[in-house]
Amino acid sequence: MDRAELADFLRRCRTRLAPAAVGLPQGPRRRTPGLRREEVAQLAGMSTDHYTRLEQGRGSHPSRQMLAAVARALRLTGDERDHLFHLAGEEPPRDRPATQHVRPGLLLILDRLTDASAHVVSDRGDVLAQNALSKALVGDLSARPEPERNLVRGYFTDPAARELVPPDDHDHAARTAVAHLRATLAARPDDVRLTALVRELRTRSEEFAMLWTAHDVAVRRADTKRFQHPVVGLLELDCEVLLCPEHDQRLVVHTARPGSESYERLELLRVVGVQDFSHG
Repeated sequence: MDRAELADFLRRCRTRLAPAAVGLPQGPRRRTPGLRREEVAQLAGMSTDHYTRLEQGRGSHPSRQMLAAVARALRLTGDERDHLFHLAGEEPPRDRPATQHVRPGLLLILDRLTDASAHVVSDRGDVLAQNALSKALVGDLSARPEPERNLVRGYFTDPAARELVPPDDHDHAARTAVAHLRATLAARPDDVRLTALVRELRTRSEEFAMLWTAHDVAVRRADTKRFQHPVVGLLELDCEVLLCPEHDQRLVVHTARPGSESYERLELLRVVGVQDFSHG
């Protein structure tokens, strides 16, 4: 918690907000611009003393409910509210609806990554877009029915999808997928499609149900992944994960280290082109 920055941010947001913007009269004795501290406290449903301490950089750590109330009282934008939470040492609420739409700029980047496998995936695990090398590596998921585009569902319900992962890596891949899904659900518990996916997998896969009960939590980040490709063989690839600002989509890029055997095999795969290797 950055008390000094939090205090400064609160003061500046308060002084820029006109009383009329929150339904309060200007009044003849208002000497300073913006709202008074007691007015912000009243709008937020908290004591004036508590709010004053926050502005003076000496308050106790505010709860998430209090931060949300102060954000509403000060009429903060979404970005400003997130900044307020970060200054208080809290992760901002993720109340923006998840979207399946991929921005054109991101699609342009995807297409220009010709020597790397890259795809855009939602935080639920739905593949939203792939470049040519990604389709050659794991199959053209965009050509399949929507339920079959989900990587987590595929891993736990489709034996063919597991064939792309070396047997020694199955446990790690499964635990990583479930831990990420658990973190996503905690951040967006009202997501109907996400809740339905978890319920479905707990019913269809004993392995998923067991791992879900373990309650491991981890957001996917950079890693090294191995793929057992049916044509070019084993590839060991560096995996980079780039988040969009809303965190509901990720650009996942797989590259091979130059000079390595995996690099040569990835180059061969680029020449071989697209085949739906995991279903057939």
